[in-house]
Amino acid sequence: MPSVLADRRPLPTGAARAEPAAPRRRTRVLALPEARWAAAATVLFLLALPLQLTGAPGWAWGVPYALAYAAGGWEPARAGLRALAGRTLDVDLLMIVAALGAAAVGQVMDGALLIVIFATSGALEALATARTADSVRGLLDLAPATATRLRADGTEETVAPADLTVGDTVLVRPGERIGADGRVLDGASEVDQATITGEPLPVAKEPGDEVYAGTLNGTGALRVRVGRDAADSVIARIVRMVEEASGTKAPTQLFIEKVEQCYSLGMVAATLAVFAVPLAFGAALTGSLLRAMTFMIVASPCAVVLATMPPLLSAIANAGRHGVLVKSAVVMERLGQVDAVALDKTGTLTEGTPRVTDVVPLPGAGLGEGELLTLAAAAEHPSEHPLARAVVDAARARDLAVPTALGFRSAPGVGVTATVGDRTVAVGAPARLLNGTSGTPDDGTPTGPSRADRYDSPATASPVTTRQAPDRAATSLVARLETGGRTAVLVVVDGVPAGVLGVADRLRPDAAVTVAALTALTGARPALLTGDNARAAARLAGEVGIHDVRAGLLPEDKVAAVRERQDAGRRVLVVGDGVNDAPALAAAHTGVAMGRAGSDLALETADAVIVRDELAAVPAVVALSRRARRLVVQNLVIAAVFISGLVVWDLAGTLPLPLGVLGHEGSTVLVGLNGLRLLREAAWSEAARTAPDRT
Repeated sequence: MPSVLADRRPLPTGAARAEPAAPRRRTRVLALPEARWAAAATVLFLLALPLQLTGAPGWAWGVPYALAYAAGGWEPARAGLRALAGRTLDVDLLMIVAALGAAAVGQVMDGALLIVIFATSGALEALATARTADSVRGLLDLAPATATRLRADGTEETVAPADLTVGDTVLVRPGERIGADGRVLDGASEVDQATITGEPLPVAKEPGDEVYAGTLNGTGALRVRVGRDAADSVIARIVRMVEEASGTKAPTQLFIEKVEQCYSLGMVAATLAVFAVPLAFGAALTGSLLRAMTFMIVASPCAVVLATMPPLLSAIANAGRHGVLVKSAVVMERLGQVDAVALDKTGTLTEGTPRVTDVVPLPGAGLGEGELLTLAAAAEHPSEHPLARAVVDAARARDLAVPTALGFRSAPGVGVTATVGDRTVAVGAPARLLNGTSGTPDDGTPTGPSRADRYDSPATASPVTTRQAPDRAATSLVARLETGGRTAVLVVVDGVPAGVLGVADRLRPDAAVTVAALTALTGARPALLTGDNARAAARLAGEVGIHDVRAGLLPEDKVAAVRERQDAGRRVLVVGDGVNDAPALAAAHTGVAMGRAGSDLALETADAVIVRDELAAVPAVVALSRRARRLVVQNLVIAAVFISGLVVWDLAGTLPLPLGVLGHEGSTVLVGLNGLRLLREAAWSEAARTAPDRT
C-alpha cells in the first residue's frame, strides 16, 4: 500500500546512517572508587607541592603528602599483598615499597608523585572497563520494548520481544523497530539495517526477505514470521561477541611489566643480601642498613617506570591534540606492534552519506541536467528517505530553486510521485518504475498521461517502437551506473523516463593515501571487511588499492576474518565505526573507531578513537606509536646504564646516600625529558610524513 504523507519534512542532512538512538547509559567517573581515590591523592599532592616549594613548615606539607600516600597507595598495596600471598611479587607492591623508601630518605615528593601516577593509571583502566560494559548493555536498548504479535484469528496482542517464539507472526508498522529476526511474509518497505550490516542505505524488503531485530522499518508495513528466539538474534549475538572478545583478549602489559617478576624478586633479594652479608662479616648495623637503603634507592625501578611512561603519555597527548583519542599507554604501545590492518567500508573508507554523483538526462527528453535535478528534488523534498535527501542536497549545492510539489505519494520499495507545476514526476527504483506503469504507485492510481497516450499522437510513428526507446535507453544507462558501483535512481516525467541519477557513498579524500601508508607501515595491504554488497565493495577497493575484499559479512563473519589472521600470527588493527564493527574491534589486537559517526558501542569498545574523522590520522598514530616505542628502548638503556653504574659504585665502594639519590633522580629527569620530546608539534608532523613517504 502506498502511504499518503501530508507534511513530511526531510530529516537533517547527514542522517542517512544515523543509527537508532538508544538511551545512553554511562557510568559517572566519580562513581568508581578507583577514580575517587585517585582524585583525592592528586588533590592532596597538588596541595602539598606548592607548600613544600615555598618553604612552609614540614608539618604543613607533610600531612597532605601522608594523606596522598594513603589515598592513592592503599589499594595497590592491598593488591600487591594479595599477590604476595599467592606467591607472586608484582610491580604494584614494588612501587609502594619504592615510594615508602623514597619517603624514608627524605624524598617525600618523589614517592608521592609515583603514588599519584599509579593511582591515576588504575582509575583510567577501571573507567575504560566500566564504559565498555555500559555500551554493551545499552546496545540491548536498540531492540523495541514491545512487539505486535498476530494471533491465528488475525487479532493483535502486544508482547515483549523476549516472549516471541519461532513461528510467531509479528506486525511491524512504519517507523517501528523490528522485534525479532525473521522473514517477511507480506508487505513491502525499506529497512535501515546499518546497525547489523553497515550498509549506507535502507534495504528494500519484500516477502521472503530476511530482517533483523533492532533494525528500523521505513514507511511500509510488514508482517514477519519469527525465525530465531530473542537470545539467538543477531543483535544478541553481537552483545555476546563483544563481551566474550573483551573478556578473552589476552591481558596487555607495558614492556617493563613483562619482566617485573624477575626484577622485583632480584631487587628484594639483592637488598637483603646487601644488608645481611656485611653483617655476617661483622660490619656495623648502621653502615649496613645505610648501604642497603642506598642500594634500594639506586636500584629501584622508578627510572625504569618513567623511562616507559613519558614517551607513551607524550605520544597520547600529541595524538589527542590532533584528534586521536588513545585510551591508555598500553594501547599506544600496542598500536606500534600491528602488522596487519582490516578496514570497514561505510563510514570508514567512505563518508557514510549518499551523494548524487551523476545527473544524466535521457536523449529526447528535452531536459537539461539542472531541470532534471530540479524536478527530482521537488518530488523528493517531502520524503524522509536518505536517497531523497541526497537528491535535494545536490539541487541545493547547485543553487537550484526547488519548487513546491503537490499530491506527494510514496510507495515503499518503488519510489515517490508528485505533481511539480503541470508535470507528474515519479522518482524511484528503475526496476519497479520500468516494470509496469511508470509513475503509477502499486495501487494502480493513475498519476499522469500514459506512455501510450504520449506517443500515439504522431501518425507516422510506431507506438510500440517509440514507447520502447526511452525504456531501452534508461535500462542501458541504469546498467552502466550500477556497474560503476552507483545506486541508480530513475526520474519519470509524465509517464516517460526522462533521466537517471547516480548516487554513491563518496570515498574519503584521504582513503587511498591512508591505504598506501598502512601498507608501507605493516608490509601488507589492508583487507576490506564490509556488510555491503560485493559489487560496491569491489569498486571501492579498486579505487583505493585493496585486493583482499570480503563483502556481505555479518558481525560474526568479521570476527572470524580477524581471528583467521590472528591465528596466522598477525597483530591485526581493525578500523570501523558501527555497531556491526564492535565485535571485530573487541577481538582485534587493536581497534580504532571513527568518531564523528561512530556508534556508542564502537566508540567504547575501540582502543582508540579518530575524533575528527580524518582517516589519514590512523597511519600517523601508528607511526607515532613506533617512535614512542623506540624512545622507550632508548630510555631503558639510559636507565640501565645509570642503575648499573650506581649499583656497582654502592657495592664496590662507598656511595654517599645524597649522591646516590642525585644520580637516581638525575637519571629519572633525563629519561623523562627524553620522552617528552614527543610532545613537540614536529613529532606529529614527522609521524604523519613518515608513513606515506615509505610507499
